[in-house]
Amino acid sequence: MSLEKAQRRYIPMSETMFYILLSLKQERHGYAIMQHIKELTKGRIILGAGTAYSSLGKLESDGLIENIREEERRRIYIITPLGTQILHEEAARIAELYN
Repeated sequence: MSLEKAQRRYIPMSETMFYILLSLKQERHGYAIMQHIKELTKGRIILGAGTAYSSLGKLESDGLIENIREEERRRIYIITPLGTQILHEEAARIAELYN
């Protein structure tokens, strides 16, 4: 997906998508992503498996994250350069709201 198309599709983005991308600055599998988001938000956001895995599928198909390997039936993901760009743009947009 092109940067322009990703910007139109994901900015502004849902908190779920934002935290998934943020979480994937480090390699993680689905359940670890869910746990990391719960920890980051101090329990405010608890992703269900359906929400997490459908969001991962969308982000992967759009090229914002990629599956880098599988370990014991777990798919390990990482953010792509496109995902990093979109995450930074969304973070800047949010920061601008408070200035």
